[in-house]
Amino acid sequence: MKKGIKIIIISLILVVIFSNFSWAEPTISLFGKDVTLQDNNNPQNYVFSLQLLFILTILTLAPSLLIMMTGFTRILIVLSFIRNALGLQQTPPNQVIIGLAMFLTFFIMAPIATEVNSEAIQPYIREEITQDVAIERGMEPIRSFMFKETRDKDLGLFLNMKNISKVNSLDEIPTHVLIPAFIISELKTAFQIGFIIYIPFLVIDMVVASTLMAMGMMMLPPVIISLPFKILLFVLVDGWNLIVKSLVLGFK
Repeated sequence: MKKGIKIIIISLILVVIFSNFSWAEPTISLFGKDVTLQDNNNPQNYVFSLQLLFILTILTLAPSLLIMMTGFTRILIVLSFIRNALGLQQTPPNQVIIGLAMFLTFFIMAPIATEVNSEAIQPYIREEITQDVAIERGMEPIRSFMFKETRDKDLGLFLNMKNISKVNSLDEIPTHVLIPAFIISELKTAFQIGFIIYIPFLVIDMVVASTLMAMGMMMLPPVIISLPFKILLFVLVDGWNLIVKSLVLGFK
């Protein structure tokens, strides 16, 4: 019995190997349609595939580019400082703060995005320039923006760590050196603005705490009394208008 099974298996293998049977191309059913997978010898299709892969990579890195190479970091930190200075833990909610920071970033970066589109993206789509030239042109306005907001001390720190001792022009500074210098400059600026925002609300907390202590009401948390006064002060001076105006005009 076992010998017969072995003979059948060997026969099937020989039939598969030596037969002139033409195997059909693999097909995949997609949305009710049969898609055939076959080799394509057209080089343009491979170029298009590489371009599509490049675009998907850019879309994947878009959140990091938005956070690290624009004013989003500064705006988000300052808005978070305002919420903490007021003593409000979840008001406004995180979604509102992130959304406001994102749209303010779009507003600030709109001229730069327009320049990138006109000088790099559109010529590349019209096949007037190569991909390398498009990337170089697209980075020029972004680099110019980052240079304006980056402190010389922070830029010098990363140049020294990179062992770049002499730079004749800004064009000689690599982008991978500029980006971290820009980020720590934005962090320092954001914390400086946050410290200034904290001062008037800190004064209100100190006045309320001193008043309660003088009245012998030491068991009453000062935050409960100071919170309405801080909100009232913020509303009377039109705080959101002042903060957004300062943030937008703070970018050179």
